[in-house]
Amino acid sequence: MTDSPPASGPRPARQATLAGSFTRSGRGLHTARFATVRVSPAEPGSGVVFRRTLRGGGVVSVPASWHCRVSQPLCTALKAPDGSLVRTVEHLLASLSAFRIDNALVEIDSEELPIFDGSATPWCEAIREAGRVEQDAPRRYIRVLREVAFEDGRRSLSIASAEQLAIAARLSLSHFGEMAWEGAITPESFARELAPSRSFGRLKWALPAKIYGFVTRKPLLRGASFKTTAAIVGGRVVGGMRLPAEPVRHRIMDLVGDLSLAGHPILGRLTGAHIGHEVNHALVAKLMREEGAWELV
Repeated sequence: MTDSPPASGPRPARQATLAGSFTRSGRGLHTARFATVRVSPAEPGSGVVFRRTLRGGGVVSVPASWHCRVSQPLCTALKAPDGSLVRTVEHLLASLSAFRIDNALVEIDSEELPIFDGSATPWCEAIREAGRVEQDAPRRYIRVLREVAFEDGRRSLSIASAEQLAIAARLSLSHFGEMAWEGAITPESFARELAPSRSFGRLKWALPAKIYGFVTRKPLLRGASFKTTAAIVGGRVVGGMRLPAEPVRHRIMDLVGDLSLAGHPILGRLTGAHIGHEVNHALVAKLMREEGAWELV
């Protein structure tokens, strides 16, 4: 058993789960509802499974799988067989994936996971505190064999063969110019260079979206505030950026979480421009459906 995620180096040969459980609570970005989440160890081969308690007392389960993903505004959402949703799962999934946790049970008493300060750092800290333990089962990887690409206007994302997960992405925002980040995804690089980045948006677009959500009773940015997002006004981020090129780092952090829906850690190098959840999920689905594009090793 280890008290922290494995250091960079040879990729783990065995699956891993948490050494103990942890609980976190907070309000959702879109629903603004208070939720309590308990993340616990799980058996080898079970993957990450979300178990939601419904208002009527029923319980539904949905695996963190690309098959269960449904399109929802500005987040990654999973749909259970009865139609119930578990939304804004990407920050927790990214943290579990980067810290090489293969199996976990995520119990939640509401529809949406807490957004906290808009970053993945609270999830990273909780995983570190819980610890990581390897299990008596081999860890299987998706090895990319040939390039797969998705393009939609200026938005694009491709994946090619590599011996580890590495990502290079760029993003252009008016008043900010082009921002870019690239690197291998390890527990250390993720916690230090990606996890602190926050969900972001322009205030002039966020306010009308919040009003629209309240009027139509749709869950859209109801919990967005200066405490939960990096608000952009003109050419500045209110309060300043936490990291250089923070917006593109956050997009990459989201991508790490969305990639985990493939069901196994991926060995590949991704290159993207103006990426977001829809592009991420389109590439994952295309990769998984293309015969001969990958193999399990």
